[in-house]
Order: sequence, then C-alpha cells, then structure tokens
Amino acid sequence: MSITISQKVRKLRPSASIAAKQKVDELRAQGVEILDFCLGEPDFDTPAHIIEAAHQSMLSGDTHYTGSQGTPALRQAIADKLKRDNGINVPASQIVVANGAKQLIFDIFSATLDPGDEVIIPAPYWVSYPDIVSLNGGEPKIVACGPETGFKLTPDMLEGLITSRTRWLIINSPSNPTGAVYTREEWLDLIEVLKKHPQVGIMTDEIYEHIAFEGVKNHSPMAVDPSVADRCVIVNGMSKAYAMTGWRIGYAVCPPELVKAVVKLLGQSTTCACSFSQSAATVALNADQSCVDDMVVLYTKRRAAIVDGLNAVPGIRCKAPDAAFYVFPDVRALLGSKTAAGERIETDLDLVNYLLEEAHVALMDGTSYGLPGFLRLSFAASEKVIAEGMTAISKAVSKLQLADNPTNQEAAQ
Repeated sequence: MSITISQKVRKLRPSASIAAKQKVDELRAQGVEILDFCLGEPDFDTPAHIIEAAHQSMLSGDTHYTGSQGTPALRQAIADKLKRDNGINVPASQIVVANGAKQLIFDIFSATLDPGDEVIIPAPYWVSYPDIVSLNGGEPKIVACGPETGFKLTPDMLEGLITSRTRWLIINSPSNPTGAVYTREEWLDLIEVLKKHPQVGIMTDEIYEHIAFEGVKNHSPMAVDPSVADRCVIVNGMSKAYAMTGWRIGYAVCPPELVKAVVKLLGQSTTCACSFSQSAATVALNADQSCVDDMVVLYTKRRAAIVDGLNAVPGIRCKAPDAAFYVFPDVRALLGSKTAAGERIETDLDLVNYLLEEAHVALMDGTSYGLPGFLRLSFAASEKVIAEGMTAISKAVSKLQLADNPTNQEAAQ
C-alpha cells in the first residue's frame, strides 16, 4: 500500500525560486558554467562580529530550546530597532520570532484564515504568497499592478477588490521582484480605503527595508497612521540586511491575540527558532549598523551596472529599482521573436529558457511573480558576473529575429 498525498499538497506548486536554483545546480553539476541572477540572497558572508556572537553563545551553553515566542533579549532588541528605525513603539510582548519570515507569514495566515477567506495580493508579488494563502484554505485575490502605476496598488484597485470575505491585504515593500517602495502618501491613501472595511488586516513584508537607494525610505502603515495599528502586522527578519539567510531568524509584530495564536502554532510545530541564531541576531540588531551600510554601497554600484547593461540591449527596458537587490525589466518587445533555429519566443518563460541554453545565464520569469512579459534578475552578484551576464544576454538577444509589429518596434526603442 502506498502513502497517499493530500489534495492540498498535490495542488501546491513548487517554489519557483527554489526550482530555478535546482536547475542551475544540476547544470553546474554537469560542468556547465552558469551566470546566475536567480539568487534571492546576499552574496556576502555574514559579518564576522555576528558569527563570533553565535560562537560565544554556543561556548557559553546557549544550545538548548528557547521559549516559542523567542528569547526576551532578541524581542527587546527588535522592539528597540522598531523605535529607532521605524518610529514604532511596541512592547516586546507583541513580537514573535520564528524560523524565517516565511514561516511567520504561513503561520499568521494559518491562524487567521477560514476556508473561503480572501487575501488581496498585488502582482508582481513574492512567489510564495498565493500558495501560502491557498494551503491555508484562503482565496488569493490577485490584482495586476504594472509599470503604469509603478508596480504598486492604487486605492481604486483596492476598493474594487474588497468583499465581505476579505481578511488581509499583503504588500511586500520594498518589493521583490520590482524594488518598488510605497511612499507615506501612498500608504495614507490605501489606509483611507481600508478604514471603511474594518475586517481587513494589513500585512507588510518589510524584509528589504534597509537595502534602499538615493534616500528612499521604507514606511510602515502602523507608523504612518497609528489608528490602524491594531489591524497591522509587520513581518521582517535578519536574512537580507545582515546576510543571514541560513541562520533562519524572522520576526513579526502582531496584535496581542494574534501573537498568542502564532505562538501556539509554533509550539506544536517547530517549537522555537535556533537558540544561538537568536543570540547572534540580538547582537546584529544592537551593534553598529555600518556593515549594512557597507553592503548597500556595493549594491548601489551593482544596481547601476545591471540597469545600464540591460537598457543597452535592444528590446529590453529596465527602470532602476528604489530598493532591494532586484531589477524587473520589461521584455515584451522580445516576445514573438524567433531564434536562429526558428523557434518562437512566445512567453517570458520561453525567453528565460532561451537565455539559459544560449547564453548560460539564469534568471527568473515575470510570470512566476504574477506579471508576464517581464524578467527578474538579482544583482546580489559580483560586478564581474554582472558585466559578463550583460554581455552574454546582449549577444543572445542579438541573434533573435524580432517580430515585425508596431507594438514591439515601439517597445524596442
């Protein structure tokens, strides 16, 4: 007798980013040299003082279970960080720590969604949002937010999506994949709509908040308008700003009753986050933040290199992102083109596969993020890799025969 897999897991799609990484790893195992722009993590090592903090923590015996909500020291460090960086005053009791931000998003939806409840997800979105909602019995309500709105949700779009079953609006700001950041004014406009619908919670995924360029600042709804704080959840973590992806420390700021519910789920699943990872995270948050600033300086140079390189390729248009370490170029002008072998590039996924085979460049398709006709490239890569990648993409695109139609000709200019 075979083990039966549940219907909900059968319907679950594999993570697009994890699948892309697996494909790159398989090609490299075959000896193929790949220029990888799929990476969703810093290419830097964790700063030495954070590693040393974990080392000392382990030597001192900090290798046991912690409370499911997270250590008091880490939760206080997060509370201090929120006051310092975000202008938000919350007690440590309203903070919960888990094994990465993704687990907290999953558990918050698990704690709050009943079958048929709706979650509004602006596209492009982080690839896992719709599947996490569906796996927890909810209905993802996806709305396309293209370049004409700066890849952001507008009040009119939001108003048209809310029903009596709407339970959450989730927004990733700064955004993966676009780097878009909602301004204070844009949040105020969205909040005005949400005030008319008190059943809707506001979840912000702010994991990229410190990787921002040219003076752009992140804004949290509960800081913008404290009157909606009891409906707000902030999800954040250590992975991106501190190059700590493998340490698996995320945190959330929640209303008290939601904290209790999430802690209950954690207690029945993973018990707690890694003890010495929590100690290291405490030091990271409390110590001098120049290590984060130093990484942003390097990201700024890479951002310029990749944007300039992509915009030099006929048929590709790329706006410089305000934050995060991704670009989301428009490649609609290349769709409908033919390869030298006579194969037609119909979709952004076709283009991704063509560039992987022809140029040995790995990147992500916009369809995986809910917005076809675009690509996502990470510039968490060395300037050498970026330069080589742009050259390889340009050479591969030059071999395409562009479709002869006015739309493509205009977009290619």
